[in-house]
Amino acid sequence: MNKIQLLYVKNVISRNDKKVRQTLSFLILLDNLSYDKQCEVVWAGEDCEWSSLPASYHSASGEGREYWHAEITRVGTSEKSIPGNIIFSVRYLAQGQEYWDNNDGLNYSSQSDSGIKVVSDQLIQNIGFESYLSERQKQVPVTVSVNQAVNANAVTIHWTVDNWLNTNKTPCQYERNYWDDVCCSNARNPNQYGSQIWQGLLKIDNAFRVQYIISCEVGDEIFLDNNGGKNYSLSHEALKVLILNLHCYQEDNQDLKFTQIAKAIDEQNADVICFQEVAELWNDGNGNWDTNSAKIINDKLLNPYHIYTDWAHLGFDKYREGVAILSRYPLLNQSSKYVSTIDSPYSINSRKVVMAQISVPYIGLINVYSAHLSWWSDGFSEQFKNLSQWADDNQTPEVKATLLCGDFNITAGSEGYHFVVNDNRYDDQFLAVNAQSAFEKIFKVNDPHWQHYLADDYRIDYIFMNKVSELCVTGGNILFTDEDYGRVSDHCGYLMTFEPKF
Repeated sequence: MNKIQLLYVKNVISRNDKKVRQTLSFLILLDNLSYDKQCEVVWAGEDCEWSSLPASYHSASGEGREYWHAEITRVGTSEKSIPGNIIFSVRYLAQGQEYWDNNDGLNYSSQSDSGIKVVSDQLIQNIGFESYLSERQKQVPVTVSVNQAVNANAVTIHWTVDNWLNTNKTPCQYERNYWDDVCCSNARNPNQYGSQIWQGLLKIDNAFRVQYIISCEVGDEIFLDNNGGKNYSLSHEALKVLILNLHCYQEDNQDLKFTQIAKAIDEQNADVICFQEVAELWNDGNGNWDTNSAKIINDKLLNPYHIYTDWAHLGFDKYREGVAILSRYPLLNQSSKYVSTIDSPYSINSRKVVMAQISVPYIGLINVYSAHLSWWSDGFSEQFKNLSQWADDNQTPEVKATLLCGDFNITAGSEGYHFVVNDNRYDDQFLAVNAQSAFEKIFKVNDPHWQHYLADDYRIDYIFMNKVSELCVTGGNILFTDEDYGRVSDHCGYLMTFEPKF
């Protein structure tokens, strides 16, 4: 099997605003040989000037392969015309090796405004498909190229929005003048390349995710394209939750580190952020909002989030120290309360938690708690019990998930962690996504020797999700290390992603 394979090229010319535009698109299938890899299209137009067009990751295929996509649009000017007819090859670099698909040394070609040219020998080719649903998208167009030689009787899309609990069927229509209708560009008939173009439209309403496969009827036979056994899948963006202890103004170059935190939130597209050791000047107990560290970070964002914060006690003899929640989406309900029996502002063991209910598009209501609890010897068990009871009281049938987020001051595998496991209501989400075998032994079967699986795990920051949640964790990364945004605190940050289970 070739390490890299061109699937199709699209060459379309459009005319509007008295300008002529030529768009070139390429879909490439390659083996996932390593994380660090590059893919590009090396091409030239009628001017014979060779250029390199980088491709980027599109989506996963089956059997350890990936789709990569490259696209460029050139506008004709009085000084330079559009590329016109092109010749090209595709190149792949991975593990110090170079791989080409260059049509056996002859290069590929695509005539100007010729629509789609499928070059693979696949009977069915899904073309122009996306990997994500856009905001408010309620319909998914599916375009299928079928080898004209087989003379297909029918093409059908089999799809689901609930992980195949229910299946829908959408018949496709054969489009004789597809490119004329869609592009209004006087495009040539793509059948000149031996392809039939079929189109279907999936009406998914407000579903978070849609999966589909394609069937093609040829006489008495049915051929399937299920994306190499993986199925084609589109979904809205996952919910991204970031937790970070800010270290209460104790950092050198503090403003620069606040800037780095804001940069990470913007670049990582975090939706909800839970901060601990949020500080503002004490000011005789009255505080100073302009010095609030969560506010400062929020003000540095490209688009400031909704924010809710409260303080619990005097920190480092000069700050009101507390916790905060930032959210891309409005906070429908918000409240705070002490989970410790001590509520003196002069005691470090006075621990207050803030919570907010958030309506996440295509997911629903979630309850988020930002917590900074005491050490095991200073009241953790009582505080966690009060926190989880408060969360249970706010759990209603409409709430899809409850997330207890923050600095819990219990090391993974410790007596405090054991207390959470035995409580049997919340699961450690970072462990669930990064060490599934250990997670199963600890939270599912309660292996009597489960502490051994956490011997090298020194985390004290967690997202605990309630077991009745309708979400599942799909990713968990550590941020603010020397390898990404640098150290910004005496804690690392944890960014986790969540999607509906179905």
